[in-house]
Amino acid sequence: MPSGAIIAVVLLLGIVLVVVLTRRKPSGEELIAERVEGARPVEKQKKGKGEERERATAKIGAAVDRAVAGRGFAENIATQLARADLKLTPGEFLTISAMLAVALAAAAYLMHRPVFMPVGLIGGFFIPRIYVGSLQAKRLKLFNSQLADALNLMVNSLRAGYSTIQAMEVISKEMPQPIAGEFGRAVLEQQLGLPFDQAMANLLRRMPSADLDLVITAMSVQREVGGNLAEVLDSIAFTIRERIRIKGDIQVLTAQGRASGMIVTVLPFAVGGFVYLYNPDFMGLMFKDPCGWIMIGTGLVLIVIGYLVINKIVNIEV
Repeated sequence: MPSGAIIAVVLLLGIVLVVVLTRRKPSGEELIAERVEGARPVEKQKKGKGEERERATAKIGAAVDRAVAGRGFAENIATQLARADLKLTPGEFLTISAMLAVALAAAAYLMHRPVFMPVGLIGGFFIPRIYVGSLQAKRLKLFNSQLADALNLMVNSLRAGYSTIQAMEVISKEMPQPIAGEFGRAVLEQQLGLPFDQAMANLLRRMPSADLDLVITAMSVQREVGGNLAEVLDSIAFTIRERIRIKGDIQVLTAQGRASGMIVTVLPFAVGGFVYLYNPDFMGLMFKDPCGWIMIGTGLVLIVIGYLVINKIVNIEV
């Protein structure tokens, strides 16, 4: 058992090391080309063999990229990675997911727990997606918390005589991340020739915030029909601050319900896994007898229903 665990750990560390060493970080020109459709990396032809050698370090990811190019799920993965601010291509992400799934399944086999191999395959494939989703949620929450202050800064800039683009540039220089980086990208896209509406649509795609959607709509309407944009944004900033305050109050009042839902969901899996590791013969009957499979299936369905019901109760829209 100890030797199998050591081999599994070494295997996992080796795979992570290979991924880190073979991953090629995109250059600044490539990031611009990714954000602006139709743009070409600067002096791409002058790089020659150096560029080819650089690309050769990510052959697996590039091959997967070519295989999934143009497919809907690849575009969805690219959008999710952009929202999480991860400099990965869909091919690299899929490669990492597949390698992690194989590594976890191999670890279960080496630890003499073959029944956990399917769990390792499924879990290893979805763990990177869960990680990306958590990064998105954390980044979006931070962005929404900064948006009201950014709008106040933009309102003051507009009242001082700045244009809309200049006011957005002030946000990119004065505000912290991630809102500074996102507005900076939008300004850069417009400076490179992208229309205002398209740059704002790209910003909303990277940050799917309802508050940001309201701001972009107000700015687009003002560009079409005119009006005092500073007063409109000031009213939106006040609304956003009040909305954040009410959300905070709701989070406090529903904290106990959310914690109960998490405990009720995780506890059966934790207890079952501990009992199986401590006494495999006792728990193994659940996986060998048809009645055990029925009990497991029924339990999983009830756990999922309970989690969804509790989540629906404590999730209050504001």
